[in-house]
Amino acid sequence: MARSSRTHTTAPARASVSLVVRRAVSVATRLFLAVGAGGRCEFDGCNRYLFEHFLTCDHGNFSQVAHVVAFSDRGPRGGGRRPRAVDAIDNLMLLCPDCHKLIDGSADRFTVATLRSYKARHEERIAHVTSLGPDLKTTVVQVKATIGGQAVAIPANQVAEAVAPRYPTDARGCVIDLTGIKADNQDSFVQLANHEIANKIRNLYESGMDVESTRHISLLALAPIPVLVFLGTQLSSKVPVDLYQRHRDTEDWVWKADGAPVTYRFRKWQAGSDKLSVALVLSLSGTIHPEDLLGDVGARFTVYEITLATGAPNPNFLRRRADLEAFKKMYQDCLRRIRRAHPGIKSLSLFPAVPAPIAVLCGRELLPKVDPELRVFDSDKSQGGFVLKVVVNADEGK
Repeated sequence: MARSSRTHTTAPARASVSLVVRRAVSVATRLFLAVGAGGRCEFDGCNRYLFEHFLTCDHGNFSQVAHVVAFSDRGPRGGGRRPRAVDAIDNLMLLCPDCHKLIDGSADRFTVATLRSYKARHEERIAHVTSLGPDLKTTVVQVKATIGGQAVAIPANQVAEAVAPRYPTDARGCVIDLTGIKADNQDSFVQLANHEIANKIRNLYESGMDVESTRHISLLALAPIPVLVFLGTQLSSKVPVDLYQRHRDTEDWVWKADGAPVTYRFRKWQAGSDKLSVALVLSLSGTIHPEDLLGDVGARFTVYEITLATGAPNPNFLRRRADLEAFKKMYQDCLRRIRRAHPGIKSLSLFPAVPAPIAVLCGRELLPKVDPELRVFDSDKSQGGFVLKVVVNADEGK
């Protein structure tokens, strides 16, 4: 009877304890959580790899499983509405010990909503990155020059963010650094810069180089407009090139998804007396007025313009990749219309006020032996106006 009595009196105690003792998260749930997190800490900005010691590089499980809503009402973030299954994967985060201690010690700061947003962003990023296949590799090409007395460096993380969903085989890739060029004036700089670009791009396409395997280029460039137009002519039409724009407001290179579509307008400024004297003005990032060209074109020139269909030209208009594609189509159509209206034209004078990617397109979209040579002018304060800086697409056989 005594033995039976002991069994009778201790059973309720066991039942009571089972309600408060922390249940173990199943092995399967831990596995799915680790895979979904990519084996990395899910605290926003940490991203530490948790299956290798950060110092010794020994392999091991250095992760901790944290509850978003605490297991018990008395735990961190334990009050309020509770999930039906507190140990379900939706209520768990993979964390390093430091971040686990931080969120549990500051539950009022790291709320349920905050941690859920951390978890969602991290796991969405891991799912995206791990879905990338070999066909999404890209060769990054950076071109940098001193603009306004400063050279803008592009951090590796900004490059990776800009080119996603592609991923660079090398975060820096091919860097064409023009900042060290010593020149007496702007004309000399353009000549030396173009020579450097021609050599670098020629090497880029050689057998055995990265482009041979990726068959794709991501170009991030900041340089004077005439240099960028020349750069465009050096890029092979046989390898796709994605162009990127540095955005002043966010100070990054990621094409934006918001904003109204940009539309362009093509018009004739004046009809010239000489059918073969033609100029094209691009008033996009700034306005070029007819009087600005008085010293370069006269009554014999027919002058065309591409500008924004709505709103005034401004440096920040180019935000979306689709807006760059829209300009590309407009520019191609413009060149066709000029060829039809001016049969036999050998030379086209270009006066651009454009963002960097559009300058590159102006060179790359020229068809050798079809389009006229492009005489690229640039505003040069030292010489009091627009000055011819470079001639591209010239027919060497003429």
